[in-house]
Amino acid sequence: MIVPECTISWTSLQKLSLTCCSISTGSMAKILSGCPVLENLTLDYWDELNVLDLSKSLRLRTLEQSNEWSPVRRQIVAPHIHCLSLYDSELSCTLVDVSSLAEANLEISYVQDCNSYITFLQAKGLKMLKKLHNVEKLTFGGNFIQLLSLAEIRGLVPIHCGGVPFPILKVKALTLDIKMCQYVIPGIERLLQISPDLETLTVRGRTNFQVPEEFAGNYLKSQGFNVSKCWRSKDGASWNKYCEDLKAEHVSSLVELVLKNTEKLNKMVVLLDERYLNFKIEDVVIPTLRNNKNVSVVLSNTKLMALEKW
Repeated sequence: MIVPECTISWTSLQKLSLTCCSISTGSMAKILSGCPVLENLTLDYWDELNVLDLSKSLRLRTLEQSNEWSPVRRQIVAPHIHCLSLYDSELSCTLVDVSSLAEANLEISYVQDCNSYITFLQAKGLKMLKKLHNVEKLTFGGNFIQLLSLAEIRGLVPIHCGGVPFPILKVKALTLDIKMCQYVIPGIERLLQISPDLETLTVRGRTNFQVPEEFAGNYLKSQGFNVSKCWRSKDGASWNKYCEDLKAEHVSSLVELVLKNTEKLNKMVVLLDERYLNFKIEDVVIPTLRNNKNVSVVLSNTKLMALEKW
């Protein structure tokens, strides 16, 4: 555990990274008070800290947090940061104040195979989404999108029962780090519908870095859903069950779904991990719709590393 016994005076420090440590709220306050020009703070695999109060760090602009698992439910007060990256095991953080945020990256690293907890996480994810509703540049990982898919399929729980509605987002640039398969389609469709100002969409189709495909299906079965009917988009398009089964027509369907659900989009970029492509990128037919003639669609295949972003 880090317990500063003396006054810290790192008056020139602009970037600080703390990894694998136990640190109390008071100790963190001492460290921050001794770093008056701190601009970038990274916290990896840390616990004990209940409240991360960055309100006095006036020059801090970037906060990155990674935590596989922690029993601590923490609050983040960061009114001055512009860029936030959360790689959280269970959405354990509560964003109290991120009023200056312009860019955010969010992913869930692990989801317990427990139905009541998965239901709880859906509400937690929507609350997190609401806190990011003013952010213009967003990146979401595949696990988070899959959680949104489950929330969309299940329908909103009544507000008086603890349900949380999907908020309207002001995002202009959206990036999705996903497996290209049926389990993320409902979440993507809903995200597009609540993002009326979206101008640029980037889809990075990966082969891994996501909970197993069976996870979502097993959960919906336990909730009494007919799983075979759950994964169709509202336009009726069906999708591949596993990313290894991705075909050119599935990519075409994704592009069509995006074009049908966006109004201000001017550019869509699809980057596909070359390790699971069993078709030529040239075989993908780009659909054209009357209202989307000016949208630039770029398709490419490249090797996407699993931890490239997170």
